[in-house]
Amino acid sequence: MAHLTLFDPATYDPTQFDDETRRQLRSLIDWFEDRGKARLLADDLDAVWTSDFLDFVAKEKLFATFSTPAAYADGDSDKRWDASRNAALSEILGFYGLSYWYAWQVTVLGLGPIWMSENEEAKHRAARALNGGSVMAFGLSERAHGADVYSTDMLLRPSAEEGIEFLASGEKYYIGNGNVAGMVSVFGRRTDRDGPDAYVFFVADSSHPNYVLRDNVIHGQMFVSTFTLEDYPVRAEDTLHTGADAFSAALNTVNVGKFNLCTGSIGITEHAFYESITHAHNRILYGNRVTEFPHVRASFVDAYSRLIAMKLFSGRAVDYFRSASLEDRRYLLFNPMTKAKVTSEGETVVRLLHDVIAAKGYEKNTYFREAAQMIGTLPKLEGTVHVNVALMLKFMPAYMFAPMDYPDVETRDDASDDAFFFAQGPARGAGKVRFHDWKSTYEKFSHVPNVARFYEQASALETFLTDTAPDESQQEDLDFLLNVGHLFSLVVYGHLILESAEKVSTELLDQIFDFQIRDFSGYAVALHGKPSSTEAQQAWALAAIRKPVVDLARFDAVWSEVVSYDGAYEMRG
Repeated sequence: MAHLTLFDPATYDPTQFDDETRRQLRSLIDWFEDRGKARLLADDLDAVWTSDFLDFVAKEKLFATFSTPAAYADGDSDKRWDASRNAALSEILGFYGLSYWYAWQVTVLGLGPIWMSENEEAKHRAARALNGGSVMAFGLSERAHGADVYSTDMLLRPSAEEGIEFLASGEKYYIGNGNVAGMVSVFGRRTDRDGPDAYVFFVADSSHPNYVLRDNVIHGQMFVSTFTLEDYPVRAEDTLHTGADAFSAALNTVNVGKFNLCTGSIGITEHAFYESITHAHNRILYGNRVTEFPHVRASFVDAYSRLIAMKLFSGRAVDYFRSASLEDRRYLLFNPMTKAKVTSEGETVVRLLHDVIAAKGYEKNTYFREAAQMIGTLPKLEGTVHVNVALMLKFMPAYMFAPMDYPDVETRDDASDDAFFFAQGPARGAGKVRFHDWKSTYEKFSHVPNVARFYEQASALETFLTDTAPDESQQEDLDFLLNVGHLFSLVVYGHLILESAEKVSTELLDQIFDFQIRDFSGYAVALHGKPSSTEAQQAWALAAIRKPVVDLARFDAVWSEVVSYDGAYEMRG
């Protein structure tokens, strides 16, 4: 298997994909490179709406090809919903700018409730709109409720007018693409019903006179809209889901769409990394290269190891997502991991790099300025890391203590349609999901010093949960539980990284678990200091702290990989 490297626009040729996928991805890269860095950065600084990018998308039928399920492809064999190539597209868009990634991201979210519905007319309408170059939007969030699907002030009252089922009125807030979306999937509730039976998902058209665009709530290239529906006529052919199905469609759409957060974060950090190493390695201070200072090398090695780990985990998570079924829903854990853990690691990588390049990272002629400004939005676009860590906790007992046998999941970069994404079933039953044995994977790599040492910490977490588990009051203390969730997430993170270990050198793998050990120790110390931690838990926390195995030859080997990226890529001027 090829050695994993950072995305390089100059040499990118994803041979695992079919010819048309490769052509479209290459065409996208060439479009950005031909525009040049000066234009890319100027448009970001001037908050220029990405209309030229959307024109390119329409001309190339890029979104139509990548986000139309095969069943609605109208005979076009290149169209399918393929999470492997979608991840590649997301990474490339993040590499050139969050605003371009965002237009794709919210189109994916807007399509989720449509493709999940039984409304064939709406699905064919969406396929035609995509083919014509339209983008989509996801009308869930509200100013007062955020993305709380239990509460919505978008009200649908029954209509007596022929052909009109409801008249919808209400405001939606923080809705990407809401200014131009051909179809906006809108979540609301009926006024004539109560409880879950009242929920409705329907589609609206942003060009309709009863759809009133209010504002862009941010300053930037992205259009993150507020819009109001004023007695908007909802026809039978506009209704996607009702009742509990509408609730499930909201959550299942997030499962599909917000997975892209991890690959967008990876793309951003990769571009920032290129600029950082090239700048630092060629800057002379006090008669030395900046990269000759030990703390600088340590920051770069840590940043690079974390970035490669992001790619390893995310790539492996794709395999589980594509191989999922109603009998194998392990993706329900790995998905919030990509949304919270991977994107948070992206923040850490950019922070480490920024500590090195310092003031350079604020200059308007650098991509880094944009990366530093935007990297923190990705974990926050999902309603904060805390939401996802709390979700992960639901899977912890089964993952840690009740493994079961599954067939091996192979690398899934085959050109197939991921139909299960839109047939996930009801959004419940997290506690019933089972996982394969994490211990055997760690034991397989016990010859790698820091993997073996981190396995000691993972085993210590198991002891914590059996011997000093949170008591009844602590289970109501979300601050305490979230810290436990972070400890758990490190075990899961390492698990999938090890399943992709053949893609990296042993030295780099060992270095990755160097930071895993340090992070686990940090959360153990934090748990020790929590107001509600017991004496037994404090004693456990101190006993779980480990120092990574020090190996200067290993560090130097990883540094050699880092410095090989000096001057390897610079966006054309």
